[in-house]
Amino acid sequence: MHRAGLTATVYEQAPALGEVGAGLVVAPNAVRLLRRLGAMEQLLRRAVPLDWGWEFRRWADGRVLSVEKLSGVCERLYGERTYVVHRADLLDTVRSAVPGDWIRLGARCTSVDENPHGVRLGFADGSQAEADVVIGADGVHSVVRGALAESVPPEYSGICAFRTLVPADAAPDFALRPAQTLWLGPGRHFVHYPINGGQAVNVVAFAPAGDYTDESWSATATIEEFHAEFAGWDPRVTDLIAAGGVPGRWALLDRAPLRHWSRGRITLLGDAAHPMFPFFAQGAAQSIEDAAVLARCLAAAADDPEQALKRYEAARIERTTRLQQISHGRRDINHLPDGPEQQARDTALGGSDPLVGNGWIYGYDAEEVPVS
Repeated sequence: MHRAGLTATVYEQAPALGEVGAGLVVAPNAVRLLRRLGAMEQLLRRAVPLDWGWEFRRWADGRVLSVEKLSGVCERLYGERTYVVHRADLLDTVRSAVPGDWIRLGARCTSVDENPHGVRLGFADGSQAEADVVIGADGVHSVVRGALAESVPPEYSGICAFRTLVPADAAPDFALRPAQTLWLGPGRHFVHYPINGGQAVNVVAFAPAGDYTDESWSATATIEEFHAEFAGWDPRVTDLIAAGGVPGRWALLDRAPLRHWSRGRITLLGDAAHPMFPFFAQGAAQSIEDAAVLARCLAAAADDPEQALKRYEAARIERTTRLQQISHGRRDINHLPDGPEQQARDTALGGSDPLVGNGWIYGYDAEEVPVS
C-alpha cells in the first residue's frame, strides 16, 4: 500500500514484534514481490538460498526417494531463487518497507462495525478507530472474519506440529546443507532446513494429535514427547530431535474455503481468508500475494473502495482455494502407511519434477494479474 501511494495503519495485537514462530520457505512468487519493495537486502542478511529442495527420504533408513536441484534452475524458470528464513526475519524484512508511524502495537481488535461512512474498530483497551476500509489480516481466529461470515470455529485437523531449532554447532553436517529435506513415514513426516544465515537448523514435524487441541505459538512439549512420536525412525531424525531445544507443539486447525471474504468496506487477507496446511509451504507467500493484489485494486479504484474489494476477492479466491485444497490432500499422501500405496507414491516421487509441475504456483506474478 505504501508503494502504491496509499495510507494505512497496522493495528497489531502483540505488544512487541519479536522472535515468534519458526522457519518458513520463501518461494519465487513471494521473492519477486519482496524485491520490488526494495527489501531484498534486508532478507538476504539472514535468509539461506536453497540449492536443493524437496529432498524426500524414507523414514526408516533415510533412502533418498527424490531430490530436485533448485540453484540455477529456479532462476531460469521463475527469475528468482527459493530461500528459507526464520519467520521473525521475514517479518523484519517486510517491516523495513513500512513507515514506523503506521504501526500501532498492543492494539487487539475486539469489534468491527460498518456504517454508511466507513468502519469503526473497537479495541481491548476501550479505544476506537474509524477507517475507510478494514483489512482483517488477523489469522485463523480472525475477529474481522466474524464480522463477514457466520462465526463457525475452525475444526481440529487431527494433526499436531512439533517445532524446534538446533544450533549449527550441535547439528550434523547433513542437516546444514542448503536443502529442504522431508522424511516421509506412516502417519507422520519430518522436515528440516538451515535458517538464520546457517546458524541454526529449523525442524518441524507432523504427527497425530490425539486429544491435543492447543493451537498456540507459545505451547510447548518435552523432548521426550517429541522423540516418542518418531521412535524407530532413522537415527539422524531422532538425533536432531535430541539436539534441539524445548520443542513447540501446536494443533493444526482446519477451515473450509470461503465462498466470499469481502463485504462492503471490509475484507480479509492471508490466514484470515484462506488458512492452509503448511504442506506446500505457501501460507506466507499467499499473504504477500494478497497484499500486492489488494494494493493494486485499491489504488485503481480509490474512489470506489467497495468495488476495489470485490475485484481483489475475484482476482484471488480461485487460486487460494486451490492451494487450500491441494495442501489438505498432501497430508494423506505424505503419511501413507508402508505398503503398495506407499511404494507407488515413492516411485512417483522418483519420476516427478515439482519445480516444473508447480509452475502455476511459482510463476504467478501478483502484479500482472488483471484487476479491472
